[in-house]
Amino acid sequence: MTSRIPRDSRLRLVRPRPLAAAPRAVNQRRPSRPAPRPPEGTPAPAELAGMARSGLAAAARVARWADAALRPGRDGAHPDGKGTLSDETAERAATDLDLTTAQIRADWDTARLAGLIEVHGDSARPGWRLRAWNRDDSAVLRGWVALFDAWSLAYPEPEDHEPAAVAEVVSAMPQVLSFLQLSAGPVPVAQLLDLLEQRVTELRTERCEIPYGPQPEPLHSRAEDTPLAPLLDWALHALASVGALTYGDGQATLTPLGSWAVWVKLEQICVAAQSPAGNIEQAAEDMLRGCAQLRPNAARAEYRAWLAARPVGSAVTELIDAARGEDALLRGLAFEALRVVGAPAEPDVRSVAEEPALRPYALLWLAEHDGVDPEDAHEVLTREEATWLWVDTAAAVADHGEAPMLVRHLESALQPTVPALLDEVRAVGHPRTVQVLVALAAAHPDPALAKAVRRAAFQVHTGGN
Repeated sequence: MTSRIPRDSRLRLVRPRPLAAAPRAVNQRRPSRPAPRPPEGTPAPAELAGMARSGLAAAARVARWADAALRPGRDGAHPDGKGTLSDETAERAATDLDLTTAQIRADWDTARLAGLIEVHGDSARPGWRLRAWNRDDSAVLRGWVALFDAWSLAYPEPEDHEPAAVAEVVSAMPQVLSFLQLSAGPVPVAQLLDLLEQRVTELRTERCEIPYGPQPEPLHSRAEDTPLAPLLDWALHALASVGALTYGDGQATLTPLGSWAVWVKLEQICVAAQSPAGNIEQAAEDMLRGCAQLRPNAARAEYRAWLAARPVGSAVTELIDAARGEDALLRGLAFEALRVVGAPAEPDVRSVAEEPALRPYALLWLAEHDGVDPEDAHEVLTREEATWLWVDTAAAVADHGEAPMLVRHLESALQPTVPALLDEVRAVGHPRTVQVLVALAAAHPDPALAKAVRRAAFQVHTGGN
């Protein structure tokens, strides 16, 4: 949805071609920033993916069983919204796979954390990573990194420990892992404990607030009284359970996968720190509004930084929620941000393809994701869908753009004549049709055409012919 006239506002909504391709804010490629290289000695991606497949083989086996035996939509999980296996389903899987129910539940939980199984309300369905498991190394590595991110959920935390202390240890572990990665070899647990204690002290100091007025003698919180050694032991066992490190004989060592994952996380932090417009901490809708005034490359950099600072799943949900709003400009920008997300957004984009307001955007996104050239992606839309999209984009121009942009937008319609356009615009039933036609009539310099558009707006408003 870009204007190719250099003097235009930065709203970038119009192309001088059929507007079925309008949601693409720009056709430009990403800036040629050299891809950072992992540390020397890191195995090749294909080798890392092989390690991840091996480590997640049991989880993938259970996910495939569920795909074949249950099929999406059938009951197999408790109605708790967490995708917990029902007793009956767990026993059935144990019988079919010749495993214990405890093994089935553990492998099921791992599959959920790795994105091989996705939970939607009270049902679970195969994730996109399971579909791509045997052919896409990047999907496998993304799944393993998702499990790595969820290490604190993969292994039961110690009982009878203050929850605040557990949370502090989880928050402090990235620094411990960074130290392990820089050490590139075994590190004594005593040294890691010293580092953990220092980091937890820093966290407590950072959030310390000095109250005004006289105060009673300070009391140590239960969290501060909690010894950290057992919690470090739990954290290292949890990370070992997901394959991030080896732990024994009083020392810990990152596995090749673990070392690579820590490097990936450090790179993401660096990307997030380069946010050009300071929108990282904003909600999706506010971030998109901020990006509306940016040039295409700067907007994409902002999307990448925003995405790097939060889990992919919740980020995609936020973007789609923003796209469902009344602002058509945000709708287009949300799908631009989803293009930066790439493959992990596919299940969510596919799931909204039946929503009338999002369908044209979703179909174009899916077509481009499947390899269709962005210039040709509009061919996947029906005439009605393309016309609906033309009106939606016109609404964005009317709300945020300038009158000349709206006039040029008229020239980008699929219909060969204005009467044909008006007939089809009225037929698609877009909720902003009247406002768009009124704005177009006010902006167009041709009195006769403006009169025809005003008449069409009146007929839509009154329901007449």
